[in-house]
Amino acid sequence: MSVIPQHYKGSSKRERVEEMFDSIATRYDLLNKVLSGGIDKSWRRKTINKLIGIQPQSILDIATGTADLAIESMKLKPTEIIGIDISNKMLDIGRHKIMEKGYQGIIRLEQADSENIPYPDNRFDAITVAFGVRNFEHLEKGLAEMYRVLKPGGKVVILEFSQPTQFPVKQFYNFYSNYVMPRVGQLLSKERSAYEYLPASVAAFPYGKKFTALLTKTGYRDTKAQSLTFGIASIYTGLK
Repeated sequence: MSVIPQHYKGSSKRERVEEMFDSIATRYDLLNKVLSGGIDKSWRRKTINKLIGIQPQSILDIATGTADLAIESMKLKPTEIIGIDISNKMLDIGRHKIMEKGYQGIIRLEQADSENIPYPDNRFDAITVAFGVRNFEHLEKGLAEMYRVLKPGGKVVILEFSQPTQFPVKQFYNFYSNYVMPRVGQLLSKERSAYEYLPASVAAFPYGKKFTALLTKTGYRDTKAQSLTFGIASIYTGLK
């Protein structure tokens, strides 16, 4: 089931997601830090560590947002990182961060749709995504596009929210995401609906074995899932 952001214009999920992220762009990084207690930084570090073994030279970061994962990828010393996102306002903030760090010679951000990636087949050594795949309008199409532009032998690494199953983490997480998060989001960004969409989209996402099965169905091999922080998030990997 695909969850569509409410209270935003647009006839498609893609258009509504774009408007939603444009509306919260200036507060996005602050909200991430506050709502996750800063643990999202450690999740991104663990995500990029999954690529150390293959030392990719060209990386595509999908749904790059404000470019945090693309910037974290610099530790791999690639020659090229391209980040794509549908929200230009998020990309503008990411470009500013890249300029401040002096990474503009390696990291390039472009507005593009992850379900219609504007690059040729077999183009990238690695593909990364952080908290983006659950926003795809057509999940399997997006995964297939990622597979298409990945080189044979290349690796995909996806960081995404999942759902805790153990008591009492499950109960606390549900209360926090459904009641606390929307209120904090409204207080800091004036966009409560965006933070009501987040837990709804997580609840509808096929996490764990269901998602690795989708990766396998798309063509990826050696697919794996690693649970993080009591199951609040997961890292998925696969090879082409």
